Amino acid sequence: MSPSKAVRKDNLLPPQPALRVQQVTGKVTAGTLKSREHLIIVIPAKAPASLWKQLPEGSRLQMLARKRKTGEGILHSRLHNQAATGISLQKLPGSDKGASCPAPFELLSFAGALAADALRDNPASLDIMVCGFDSAHAGTIVKALVLALAAHRFAMPSYKSGKQGTKRLKALRIVGMDEPVDVSRALIEAAATNLARWLTALPPNKLDAAAYRSILAQLAKDHGWRYDFLDEKHLKREGAGAFLAVSQGNRNRDAGIAHIRYVPKSMLNKGSTAKDNKSAKPAIALVGKGIIFDTGGTNLKPFKAMLDMHQDMAGSAVALATLIALTQLGYPATVDCWLAITENRISGDAYKPRDIVTAVNGTTIEVIHTDAEGRMALADTLALAGREAPQIMLDFATLTGTCVSALTERYSGAFTNRENLHSAIIAAGKDSGERVWPFPLDKDFDDEIKSEVADVLQCAAAGGGDHIQAARFLKRFVPDKTEWVHVDLSAASRKGGLAQVPGEITGFGVRFALNLLLDQPGFAGAPTGNTSA
Repeated sequence: MSPSKAVRKDNLLPPQPALRVQQVTGKVTAGTLKSREHLIIVIPAKAPASLWKQLPEGSRLQMLARKRKTGEGILHSRLHNQAATGISLQKLPGSDKGASCPAPFELLSFAGALAADALRDNPASLDIMVCGFDSAHAGTIVKALVLALAAHRFAMPSYKSGKQGTKRLKALRIVGMDEPVDVSRALIEAAATNLARWLTALPPNKLDAAAYRSILAQLAKDHGWRYDFLDEKHLKREGAGAFLAVSQGNRNRDAGIAHIRYVPKSMLNKGSTAKDNKSAKPAIALVGKGIIFDTGGTNLKPFKAMLDMHQDMAGSAVALATLIALTQLGYPATVDCWLAITENRISGDAYKPRDIVTAVNGTTIEVIHTDAEGRMALADTLALAGREAPQIMLDFATLTGTCVSALTERYSGAFTNRENLHSAIIAAGKDSGERVWPFPLDKDFDDEIKSEVADVLQCAAAGGGDHIQAARFLKRFVPDKTEWVHVDLSAASRKGGLAQVPGEITGFGVRFALNLLLDQPGFAGAPTGNTSA
């Protein structure tokens, strides 16, 4: 991506350049590493003596490993060369002479710990050597390390005064493989995840609705997307009363719903862009909750519950970042992205419990709790996205605390109107390392959200299962013909990070969505294309 200078000036988009990757195949010699800063080495848990001989100064490293009390943990050393190349060597748990790898989440967690260790000295360049595994497993390990290093070298937004230390890592080199490993998709996924992390972390006075619109306009220009912003006047004409109920309490009249469209080059006429193509129907609609700050509204949140509510737009960041990744991968079908962008503020105009509002599809809603604003904003956004008749609709939202209570922040919850998709959803979570678990969506859960004066209650006044009731509420705004998956992002933030991602904000959802759309044959309707890039 190449944000404009105007956008970069206020650090609204990540200023870091992409990570460069070089590959040197064949035997690793002293000459290969003579001027290198640091080398990561991964070997099987049960490494034979012959394997140690393939490593640089392998006999010495083997001796150091034997002297340790256990074979676990990272072995630190330096090569006896002019550069004193640093070594971070670790045996991969669960592997036996290259016969297997741990599950993806465990492998990514392993890679994250190793990346953090290797970057302690803040090298500008770093080498990776994976030895003793068959080519398929070695490639999987290399990709996990690329993902981890890209996450750990990424600098999150900072506004400290004075000169700050920078993360120097700019280049990776993969050495010792028989054949090059295609890591381009891993790099795209890492960059997209980092963008989602960055946007989610931006302070609420930096990423206000106007700034978000500026970012979207620039990204649309960079990527050749069609971009429209449906402001409050437009939404009022459409009858989007659910979204407007939330936005009416804002001080500024800059809220709205962003509609972005990607059209593959193969579907465009010569010389035209997605902006010119208004007739293409989307195969996929990505929908994101973009509550850029949430006070709770009239039902005001307490201090600690409100403290990090600038992160309540994480769902929109995930949807946007997923669109960027699909664009860069050359996805072979049209993709829409819809982002519900507003604050939920307290004011004399803020919506109230027992208000009755009408959504864009005619559904009447009785408001119960103004802090259940996410489902209100998403209701109209889903309905508008559904008018385009996408085959598949994925929505992402930091929607309910109940989902966190059910799964903790290690997993996110999923809901679908096609029960046969549960296996694909679980598989996508497992394979991507962004673990997701599907919840039931049976009709009788509607009993708790029946209203005596409207079509539906916004939420139940009491009782458990709010994450399920929220999904039942949202389902009313999705066309029956569209395959729909709702992801409640309970893992959007976790103290200490998650898998290969350090820090609190995880960017969870991007790699899950890409795996679901690109890699799961059980996910009906998803076109296939050249996604190995």
